[in-house]
Amino acid sequence: MLTTRKIAENAIVAALYFVLTIVSAPIAYGQIQFRIAEALMLLCFYRKDFVIGLTVGCFLANLGSTLLPWDLIFGTLATLLTGLAIAFLSPRLIIAAVYPALFNAFIVGAELYYILELPFWINVGYVALGEIVVLMCGYVLFLLLSRNKGFMDVLRAQPSRRALRW
Repeated sequence: MLTTRKIAENAIVAALYFVLTIVSAPIAYGQIQFRIAEALMLLCFYRKDFVIGLTVGCFLANLGSTLLPWDLIFGTLATLLTGLAIAFLSPRLIIAAVYPALFNAFIVGAELYYILELPFWINVGYVALGEIVVLMCGYVLFLLLSRNKGFMDVLRAQPSRRALRW
């Protein structure tokens, strides 16, 4: 059930994703990208409804892309699929950290290949590399934060995900 509180919390998550991407814009777009906001994707491990906020945040952040309208479509699709995979298929946080690299590497990599005519496998590798760096930092951050009861209470993590899950 989508309550006013959940809508507000998702709006905050969307705003965080947007701001982190815009502030780091020089490294957040393009063939080699380190989109710091992607670390927030791990929030979907703790709360399935955050898929909404992160997808909206990505859509809004992609309005700043030079690859409009394609980044709005495919970048946002990659975020949606990633969020759903993390929320519904991840038994452990470390596995959740793999999905963004996979989905973005192939979807954004293909987008760059077709639109900018850059080599496909090089695109896949560069996008995956950026995602892996950001997600491993995010993994360590969330691993530490998940040990903090206050953080987990504020996050209102799902009961099955409250315990430390590697």
